Amino acid sequence: MSETVLLDPGSERDPSQREPRALPLDLSGRTVGLLDISKPRGDVFLDEIASLLEAEGATVTRFRKPTFTRPAPTELRQDIAEQCDLVLEGLAD
Repeated sequence: MSETVLLDPGSERDPSQREPRALPLDLSGRTVGLLDISKPRGDVFLDEIASLLEAEGATVTRFRKPTFTRPAPTELRQDIAEQCDLVLEGLAD
């Protein structure tokens, strides 16, 4: 059996030490946020992910960062936290 390694996308200089949340076994009735970081073709990738999630019964809510060169604004992060059970961030080039 292979080991699963989860990477925290936060600062590598000061990695946070926390236990990851358990993933839900069923997406039915869950709201999943998809965050487009504004890189070219990221929306194309997230369109496909949205279709897969909706087929599993999830409600998909889309969000977009103003630019990929900076962290998501606080207000955007708060909106995602308030509206979603789970969030996926996608990028592409």
